[in-house]
Order: sequence, then structure tokens, then C-alpha cells
Amino acid sequence: MLSHVSLGTNDAERAAAFYDPVLAVLGVRPGKRRGDSVDYSAAMLGFSLEQPVDGEPASVGNGVHIAFAAESRAQVDEFYRVARAHGGSDAGPPGLRPEYDANYYAAFVRDPDGNNIEAVYHGEAKRSAASVKVTF
Repeated sequence: MLSHVSLGTNDAERAAAFYDPVLAVLGVRPGKRRGDSVDYSAAMLGFSLEQPVDGEPASVGNGVHIAFAAESRAQVDEFYRVARAHGGSDAGPPGLRPEYDANYYAAFVRDPDGNNIEAVYHGEAKRSAASVKVTF
């Protein structure tokens, strides 16, 4: 079981200006700010953005993305709209992804640092968990 997930950022203020409104759509509120990091809590999994501890610039992980659980298709749509309005770029507009599952409704965006994030709703039959899913 995962405890927390962190994405790198080279600008914590810019990351917070993006993630605060985007994650608010999903009911996730910001936590404490610690220097160059921004913390959030989502159910049983913590999520943060921080500058790498090794002093190297943050860079986007190849093939890594984080999928946030949504409670409805409308919430996925709003996640995408708010992310784009706050500096995110399109990585896949809201819609069904039948290649994953007949009820898999998701939207993908790149945050201002280039990280690939997603909001996904699995439908009423498979209510999305109130947690963060990490795929590699």
C-alpha cells in the first residue's frame, strides 16, 4: 500500500497556483507549505509537489502519471476545464476510454512542470475510490 506520492517541481508557487484550484474540483484541499514544497491529502494517500532533495532540477518522469479519482463525469469535465484555465495543457480531453473499460471516463492534462495527471470516473457500478492511483 502506498503512503504518499510526490512530483517534482522547479517552482512551488506556480505548482500551488495550478494544483490548488484543480484539486479543489475533486474535493482535495491544500495542506501545509514547507519551503519549496506543497502538500495535499486525499483519503489515505498524501500527495505533494517538491523540489528534488538532491539539488538537481525537477524533470518529468518518463511514463509516470497520476490518476485522481473523480465522483462523476461532470467532475472530470470540471477538472479538465480548471486545469486548462490555470496553465495546464491538453493531454487527452474528457471522454470515455473503452480501451481501458466500458465505463472509464477520464481527462488528461500536463501540469505547468509537464507532469501527466488524470481525473477518472469509473461509473456508478464501480464507484471511484477516494484515493490517488499511481501507474507506471
